[in-house]
Amino acid sequence: MKQYLLAVQFDESAPWPTEEEVRAQQDRTTAVTEEMRAAGAWVFVGGLLPSHATTVVRPGAGSATVTDGPFAETKEQLGGFWVIRCDDLDQALLWAEKCAQACGSPIEVRPFEHARKG
Repeated sequence: MKQYLLAVQFDESAPWPTEEEVRAQQDRTTAVTEEMRAAGAWVFVGGLLPSHATTVVRPGAGSATVTDGPFAETKEQLGGFWVIRCDDLDQALLWAEKCAQACGSPIEVRPFEHARKG
């Protein structure tokens, strides 16, 4: 089986959802995650804090530079993700559609180069 990253693209320029909207979204995404578990596709899920909580470590000549926040000036940031196990891209896209509907955000589907164990 192949592994895929389903990355939630969160638009930080959009108005922040209300607590009620966040709870409803969490309920929907939890339901999708439970469906993944039942189907044997789920590997890992995680939500991320907004990009202002980011610290970036960049390689340099002999030492690394540490800065706050993302380097790219962009509205969309990684908001969360699922790692799933599927037979092929078509199955991953079906899960991505469910995830997009549940969280109300675009989902980027990216295959892992290869799964490593150990």
